[in-house]
Amino acid sequence: MHKFYGILLGVFMLLTSPTFATERFTTELNITVTNIDTSRGGNIVVMIFGEEGFPKNHALALLTATKKVLSNTMVFTFLINQPEVSIKVLHDENGDGEVTKNWTGIYPKDGLGFSNDQKIGLTGPPNYLKSKIRFVAPKSEATISIIY
Repeated sequence: MHKFYGILLGVFMLLTSPTFATERFTTELNITVTNIDTSRGGNIVVMIFGEEGFPKNHALALLTATKKVLSNTMVFTFLINQPEVSIKVLHDENGDGEVTKNWTGIYPKDGLGFSNDQKIGLTGPPNYLKSKIRFVAPKSEATISIIY
Protein backbone atom coordinates (compact mmCIF):
# COMPACT_ATOMS: atom_id res chain seq x y z
CA MET A 1 0.00 0.00 0.00
CA HIS A 2 2.91 2.37 0.75
CA LYS A 3 4.23 1.79 -2.77
CA PHE A 4 0.86 2.89 -4.23
CA TYR A 5 0.92 6.16 -2.23
CA GLY A 6 4.52 6.73 -3.31
CA ILE A 7 3.55 6.38 -6.97
CA LEU A 8 0.52 8.60 -6.48
CA LEU A 9 2.66 11.25 -4.79
CA GLY A 10 5.21 11.04 -7.63
CA VAL A 11 2.52 11.54 -10.29
CA PHE A 12 1.09 14.50 -8.35
CA MET A 13 4.53 16.13 -8.06
CA LEU A 14 5.18 15.62 -11.78
CA LEU A 15 1.86 17.18 -12.78
CA THR A 16 2.37 20.22 -10.56
CA SER A 17 6.07 20.75 -11.29
CA PRO A 18 7.12 23.97 -13.12
CA THR A 19 8.64 21.93 -15.97
CA PHE A 20 5.43 20.06 -16.66
CA ALA A 21 3.36 23.24 -16.29
CA THR A 22 5.58 24.97 -18.87
CA GLU A 23 4.73 22.32 -21.43
CA ARG A 24 1.01 22.99 -20.95
CA PHE A 25 1.37 26.79 -21.08
CA THR A 26 -0.63 28.49 -23.86
CA THR A 27 -1.27 32.14 -24.58
CA GLU A 28 -2.93 33.93 -27.47
CA LEU A 29 -0.44 36.50 -28.75
CA ASN A 30 -1.70 39.38 -30.90
CA ILE A 31 1.17 41.11 -32.69
CA THR A 32 0.50 44.52 -34.21
CA VAL A 33 3.03 45.40 -36.90
CA THR A 34 3.31 49.16 -37.50
CA ASN A 35 5.21 51.54 -39.79
CA ILE A 36 4.75 49.32 -42.87
CA ASP A 37 5.75 51.10 -46.09
CA THR A 38 2.88 49.99 -48.36
CA SER A 39 4.56 51.50 -51.45
CA ARG A 40 7.15 48.70 -51.32
CA GLY A 41 4.53 45.93 -51.77
CA GLY A 42 5.54 42.36 -50.96
CA ASN A 43 4.72 40.44 -47.78
CA ILE A 44 5.00 40.88 -44.04
CA VAL A 45 6.50 37.78 -42.42
CA VAL A 46 6.25 37.35 -38.64
CA MET A 47 8.48 34.70 -37.07
CA ILE A 48 8.28 33.43 -33.49
CA PHE A 49 11.53 31.99 -32.13
CA GLY A 50 12.75 30.12 -29.12
CA GLU A 51 16.39 30.77 -28.31
CA GLU A 52 17.62 28.51 -31.09
CA GLY A 53 17.94 30.16 -34.49
CA PHE A 54 17.02 33.72 -33.49
CA PRO A 55 17.16 35.90 -35.51
CA LYS A 56 18.95 34.63 -38.62
CA ASN A 57 17.90 31.01 -39.13
CA HIS A 58 14.29 31.30 -40.32
CA ALA A 59 13.99 27.51 -40.67
CA LEU A 60 14.24 27.21 -36.87
CA ALA A 61 11.33 29.58 -36.17
CA LEU A 62 8.71 27.88 -34.00
CA LEU A 63 5.86 29.62 -35.85
CA THR A 64 5.68 31.73 -39.00
CA ALA A 65 2.86 33.69 -40.64
CA THR A 66 2.95 35.59 -43.93
CA LYS A 67 0.44 38.14 -45.22
CA LYS A 68 0.42 40.34 -48.29
CA VAL A 69 1.03 44.02 -47.46
CA LEU A 70 -2.39 45.67 -47.39
CA SER A 71 -2.01 48.60 -44.98
CA ASN A 72 0.58 50.41 -42.85
CA THR A 73 -0.59 48.49 -39.75
CA MET A 74 -1.34 44.75 -39.69
CA VAL A 75 -2.26 42.30 -36.91
CA PHE A 76 -1.09 38.69 -36.59
CA THR A 77 -2.42 36.21 -34.02
CA PHE A 78 -0.54 33.16 -32.72
CA LEU A 79 -1.15 30.53 -30.06
CA ILE A 80 2.11 30.26 -28.14
CA ASN A 81 2.82 27.19 -25.99
CA GLN A 82 5.89 28.36 -24.12
CA PRO A 83 6.41 31.11 -21.56
CA GLU A 84 8.91 33.21 -23.56
CA VAL A 85 9.80 33.88 -27.19
CA SER A 86 11.49 36.45 -29.42
CA ILE A 87 9.79 37.90 -32.47
CA LYS A 88 11.22 38.97 -35.82
CA VAL A 89 9.18 40.80 -38.45
CA LEU A 90 10.42 40.99 -42.05
CA HIS A 91 8.99 43.18 -44.81
CA ASP A 92 9.84 40.72 -47.58
CA GLU A 93 9.59 42.92 -50.65
CA ASN A 94 10.66 40.33 -53.22
CA GLY A 95 8.86 37.35 -51.67
CA ASP A 96 11.93 35.14 -51.26
CA GLY A 97 11.50 34.69 -47.48
CA GLU A 98 15.02 35.98 -46.81
CA VAL A 99 16.47 39.30 -45.71
CA THR A 100 17.83 41.13 -48.76
CA LYS A 101 21.01 43.11 -48.05
CA ASN A 102 21.71 46.63 -49.32
CA TRP A 103 24.72 47.59 -51.45
CA THR A 104 27.11 47.06 -48.52
CA GLY A 105 26.19 43.39 -48.29
CA ILE A 106 25.95 43.86 -44.51
CA TYR A 107 22.88 45.93 -43.70
CA PRO A 108 19.35 44.89 -44.68
CA LYS A 109 17.49 46.48 -47.57
CA ASP A 110 14.20 44.98 -46.38
CA GLY A 111 12.43 46.48 -43.39
CA LEU A 112 12.88 44.62 -40.09
CA GLY A 113 11.43 44.77 -36.60
CA PHE A 114 12.14 42.86 -33.40
CA SER A 115 10.44 42.35 -30.05
CA ASN A 116 11.40 44.74 -27.22
CA ASP A 117 12.23 47.44 -29.80
CA GLN A 118 15.58 45.82 -30.53
CA LYS A 119 17.43 47.03 -33.63
CA ILE A 120 20.28 45.98 -35.86
CA GLY A 121 23.38 47.85 -34.74
CA LEU A 122 27.06 48.05 -35.52
CA THR A 123 27.58 44.79 -33.64
CA GLY A 124 24.94 42.95 -35.68
CA PRO A 125 21.41 41.77 -35.04
CA PRO A 126 19.80 41.69 -31.58
CA ASN A 127 20.26 38.64 -29.40
CA TYR A 128 17.59 36.43 -27.90
CA LEU A 129 18.05 37.56 -24.28
CA LYS A 130 17.43 41.24 -25.09
CA SER A 131 14.55 40.47 -27.47
CA LYS A 132 12.64 37.84 -25.51
CA ILE A 133 9.21 38.55 -24.11
CA ARG A 134 7.59 36.59 -21.28
CA PHE A 135 3.94 35.71 -21.06
CA VAL A 136 1.95 35.63 -17.83
CA ALA A 137 -1.61 35.92 -19.13
CA PRO A 138 -3.76 33.81 -21.44
CA LYS A 139 -3.85 36.78 -23.85
CA SER A 140 -0.86 38.98 -24.65
CA GLU A 141 -0.14 41.89 -26.96
CA ALA A 142 3.04 43.03 -28.70
CA THR A 143 3.62 45.94 -31.06
CA ILE A 144 6.57 45.85 -33.43
CA SER A 145 7.50 48.79 -35.65
CA ILE A 146 9.32 48.04 -38.88
CA ILE A 147 12.53 50.00 -39.46
CA TYR A 148 13.78 50.55 -43.01
